[in-house]
Amino acid sequence: MKGPAAPKGLDSKWTVPIIKWMSRANVAAYQATGGRIGGKWRVGSAFPWGIPVCLLTTTGRKTGRPRTVPLLFLEDDERVVLVASQGGLPEHPLWFRNIQADPRVTVQVKSRVRQMTARAATPEERSHYWPRLVAMYADFDNYQSWTDRVIPVVVCE
Repeated sequence: MKGPAAPKGLDSKWTVPIIKWMSRANVAAYQATGGRIGGKWRVGSAFPWGIPVCLLTTTGRKTGRPRTVPLLFLEDDERVVLVASQGGLPEHPLWFRNIQADPRVTVQVKSRVRQMTARAATPEERSHYWPRLVAMYADFDNYQSWTDRVIPVVVCE
């Protein structure tokens, strides 16, 4: 079943820079407040209650420098499960490419910071997690319908 059409302008040259600017602002607020500010996403299907946000720090595959992004997440016991959706854009997000090059990551949930190893979920794991992720944030299904790529689910352990 095809979801709603992708929003006009999704493929604009401004989309990725706007996402990056918003992400930087969110990371700064999250880090300064231990997640009290920037720790909930209240946009789209997450409105008005909000969905928890974590910070993922990867190592830049070209620069070798730490790169931190805010992401929606699902906790599964000690695992943190992420979605490399980038809002349904046609390319994988840079953070996903970074973990393919170096799977060692840092995950911050509120003030708890953990060193973890990230990997793409197997097809079976993705089938297991995808319905739970969509139940948490229905827009993930929309994002998948807007792109030809299979949106990766990432497991941090």
